[in-house]
Parts: sequence; C-alpha cells; structure tokens
Amino acid sequence: MRLVFAGTPEVAVPALDALIASDQHEVVAVVTRPDAPAGRGRRLVASPVAERAEEAGIEVLKPAKPGDPEFLARLREIAPDCCPVVAYGALLPQSALDVPAKGWVNLHFSLLPAWRGAAPVQHAVLAGDEVTGASTFQIEKGLDSGPVFGVLTEEIRPTDTAGDLLTRLAFAGAGLLAATMDGIQDGTLHAVPQPAEGVSLAPKIEVEDARVDWAAPALRVERVVRGCAPAPGAWTLFRGERLKLMATASVGQDAGLHLAPGELAVTKKAVYVGTGSHAVELLWVQPQGKKPMKGADWARGVRIEAGEVIGE
Repeated sequence: MRLVFAGTPEVAVPALDALIASDQHEVVAVVTRPDAPAGRGRRLVASPVAERAEEAGIEVLKPAKPGDPEFLARLREIAPDCCPVVAYGALLPQSALDVPAKGWVNLHFSLLPAWRGAAPVQHAVLAGDEVTGASTFQIEKGLDSGPVFGVLTEEIRPTDTAGDLLTRLAFAGAGLLAATMDGIQDGTLHAVPQPAEGVSLAPKIEVEDARVDWAAPALRVERVVRGCAPAPGAWTLFRGERLKLMATASVGQDAGLHLAPGELAVTKKAVYVGTGSHAVELLWVQPQGKKPMKGADWARGVRIEAGEVIGE
C-alpha cells in the first residue's frame, strides 16, 4: 500500500522505521506537527519524525492544522491507500479521515478500551496496573473509540517509569503496526468493535497532577514518581522552591523510621521522607535550576535541620 505516516515525537520513530523497512508498503509522505521552539535559545526544531523522514528522503508535511485546505489538497494528490498514525498530536477532521481508501489506523499504547486519551502509559503506571499493551484501531470521530485490528500485551515491572514502559511499547508496537498494515492489505485482518465495558480515560498529565501528596500512602507516592517520569516530573516544595523527584524507594515498615507525612530524616548515606503510611527514600532529585543529583548529596548540601518538612 501507499502510506502516509502521521506522527511527531521520538516514540513514533520506531514505527516509522518499521514501515520504511517493509517490502510490502511504501511510505510516500509523513505528516507531523510544525517545528517547535526548544532548548535555551528557543530556536525552532523539527520533530523527531520529521528529521527521520528527511533522512530517508520522504516528503514531510507540517500543517498548522490537519484541516487546512492546502494540506488536504496535497493529501488528495498523494492519494494514500492508508494512513498509519503514532502520537501525531492533533485531532483529525472528517475531511482528512475521508481521504485514504482504507482510512487512518492508530497505534495506541493501551489495551483498548482501557486508557483512552493522551497519556495511557502514565495512567497505567499511576493506577498500579500490572499489565498494559498496545492496540491498532481504525480512527473515527470518537476519542480512541474505533474498532480494533490487533493488540499486544506488556508486563509493567515494579520499577518501571512511564518512560521505560513507553520505550518498550514503542518498539513492540512498531511490529504490531507493520503487521496490521500487512493484514489490511491482504484482506486477512478485520477490525472488531471495542466492548462497551471497561472504558477508562487517560487525559494529559498536567504539572499540578504531578505534585506529590505526602499524606498519601508510600505506594501512591512511588506511583506518582514513576508515572510522571520523565515528564512532567513529580515534584514537591522545599523551603519555598520546587524540588523535582526523579526516583524514590519505599522503606519497609520494620526499618524503625517513624516520620510524619513530609517529615525529613537524614543519615550519612540517605534521606527519607514520611508519608501517610511508611517512609520513602529520595534516591534522585533535581533542585530548581540545577542538575539531577543523588538525594543524599542534595540533603548534605542544603543542611536539613531536625524536624524540617517537605511539601506544604
């Protein structure tokens, strides 16, 4: 099939590579979000998908909106058979959905109908799910509600951050998307409607959502830290400034640490914080305006006083 691939961030690149490498299909163009300011200089930078497509000599389309008349006219000229999508980042209007004969097929990083929305991997970690996966489905006007072509499952490991899990799913999902394209082409694969039961939503994780509540149990604190890594990053306040929490570890209740929620305790090699249940150790933190550092090094540098607290 003639394919137009739509995607933007680094997590979409493995799927693009898999389709470029396929001898069954031809990626004739790529659709991605417009260049965005990045870095300290805030200069405009092309998306990872755009950079990969340009390396491969593939035409790159960067519409401000996928409903722009100029973009739609070019898409009709290209006349793709199908448009595979991975994390494109914009809603597709019906005028765009109608162009390819076999529609737009999305690779979504959850076991649909669970975790429909922008942040399925983060929400799976936050919720304490033990298993997640990826699904390919036909895009329709509803939010991730279209019929499903195929799925794969992936175990969520106890120490997984959202970033760790998303990386594994990106590479496993690339094979699923390529296989879905093969099945659509040869007619062996047919989409099945999603069940009405089991729907859950995964909206974008905002910065305020990543703020740690030290009155919550240690298990919840750990999930927030892992589920919000690497972005937007779990955080708390210390002496009025934001402190990013990059990695924590739960301390057993038999460790002899009896700390109130948010109360700090420092030893020569570690720093601990009380929660609503038992303490957690701050393994890696990032003070405002500084580089990441070990929690113990941070604690020595700021000279934490007896009884000092973190958070509110």
